[in-house]
Amino acid sequence: MQLLHDLHASRRALAGFIVIGFGWASFSAQMPVIKAQVGVGDGLWGTLILMGSTGALMAMWLAPLVFRLMGTWALMAGVVGMIVGFLLSGIAQGPVMIGFALFLAAGGSGVADVLANAEVSEAESDTGRSLMNLNHGLFSVAYALAAVSVGAARGAGFGPVAIFAGMAVAVGVLMIWMRLPDRPIPVDEPGAPVAGMPRALVWVGGLVVLSAFLGEAASEGWSALHIERTLGGGPAQGALGPALLAGGMAVGRLGAHLFGAGWPPIRVMVIASLIAGVGLALAGAAPSLPVAYAGFLLGGLGVSVVGPLALGLVGQAVPRKYRLAAISQAAALGYAAFFLGPVVMGYVAEGFGLRASFYVIAAIMCVVAAVLVPWWARLLAVRPA
Repeated sequence: MQLLHDLHASRRALAGFIVIGFGWASFSAQMPVIKAQVGVGDGLWGTLILMGSTGALMAMWLAPLVFRLMGTWALMAGVVGMIVGFLLSGIAQGPVMIGFALFLAAGGSGVADVLANAEVSEAESDTGRSLMNLNHGLFSVAYALAAVSVGAARGAGFGPVAIFAGMAVAVGVLMIWMRLPDRPIPVDEPGAPVAGMPRALVWVGGLVVLSAFLGEAASEGWSALHIERTLGGGPAQGALGPALLAGGMAVGRLGAHLFGAGWPPIRVMVIASLIAGVGLALAGAAPSLPVAYAGFLLGGLGVSVVGPLALGLVGQAVPRKYRLAAISQAAALGYAAFFLGPVVMGYVAEGFGLRASFYVIAAIMCVVAAVLVPWWARLLAVRPA
């Protein structure tokens, strides 16, 4: 019964997270065929995704402005931009077109993501319940289901245009629940005192989110390529990479919501970061498909709770009127992972192979556990009352 109350309390954000999961799973599970359709190498492909990801970063910084301009329709507007971008990526035949399409898709999903996270934070404040892991966990469920469905559709001979069109129909149905409540517009006053907006705490929290999403981005975007190219898997087998990552993330996040409400979040983030590092290293070293699948599942399980816990702590650490601005800034820093990840993965893969790319991300996750999270814990401990 409590779970049903939690779902109802964050239903608008939940619809937003599910459609973002549908969109990016549809793209990631088709990355090999879209990359071949565009006709570029690993390095340029990584750069194109990097250019597209600038849309997400810009949109996340500007999400409060979008909310001011569009009010209750802002979440829907972001989702529409995402859908159009992905539909365009399905017909892209060259680097310019795919760059523009990804810029639009990432920008739309960036706005939707910030507004959905802010809506969850508001629901947490209203209910006194921790809801971030629940919502991010159901995002992962949606992502996994969509990735498996896309793999089956590819195996049945459907191309990117047909698959993205099907995704757009599903998203259109869910938009019914995305109209935001008519709340007073939050204020982010220029020159606000540090006691009101602890920017160092917010930005270091954003770096923690960045590190978690870097592990996620490395796997969801490149696991299909690793399985199909390095290990010789087929389209359906390649789609299982992002699907298993998302499955591990769903188990971790939903398990944390159902059973881990009283666990110390800092300790959980340290342990989870180490698990993610081990899993991604295992995926990179895998001599066979089962070992790679185990690595992606373990990596997803480890990385699952770090980002949601960090965003939840950011929302709790600031007064309500600064919450949207704080989450916008932390999310923008965090989602730089989808800006940096393709560059790291693409150029390391081109120079040293895909296996080495996963080793690099695994090492970063271990550094997060040993250095970044403990540093942030000290900042949280001394934040202004």
